[in-house]
Amino acid sequence: MTNDTILTNQGIAPEGKGRVLLIACGALAREILAIKAANGLDHLDLQCLPAILHNHPEKIVPAVRQAVAKHRDAYETVFVVYADCGTGGLLQTACAEMGIGMVAGPHCYSFFEGNDVFADHDEITAFYLTDFLVRQFDAFVWEPLGLARHPELRDMYFGNYEKLVYQAQTDDPDLTVKAEACAAKLGLGFERRFTGYGDLTPALTAIT
Repeated sequence: MTNDTILTNQGIAPEGKGRVLLIACGALAREILAIKAANGLDHLDLQCLPAILHNHPEKIVPAVRQAVAKHRDAYETVFVVYADCGTGGLLQTACAEMGIGMVAGPHCYSFFEGNDVFADHDEITAFYLTDFLVRQFDAFVWEPLGLARHPELRDMYFGNYEKLVYQAQTDDPDLTVKAEACAAKLGLGFERRFTGYGDLTPALTAIT
């Protein structure tokens, strides 16, 4: 999905009263589309920014601002489907300045599990993967960290972690097997938690 792809029920982004544009992290596309379909949220259109911004949080705010400026005149409402995601509060400040809402929470790991539940865990030695990151583990974790070329760096990056927590949005046995393999590759213990879509569902169904 490219920056300029907007998914609507008609295939064309319509102008008019009641339309809402979701500007979202590309890593959340499957989940957002599933929530839309399950809840009949036909008034929500989706534009995804590149998922690789997950690894470059300093680029998130400029990308969101650019997308809002480009599309907001065609929509009654714009909503940002990112949490803070490493921006140090800058995304929340930018959204407040632009007068638009966003998903609450420090990051997707938190809102998938539920922000209140996640905060209670206080797991500073856990490394988290979602469905998306399990599928894209090599492209988003192993290769960007240089571990494909220098696996000896693994202990430097992950020596202080104790376990990999796979937050499963879907019940997919193949993804669970792959997540376990990711944990073994990192030399970590493994825990699977079925979170579903967590706080993302009420955040999207509340948009009018």
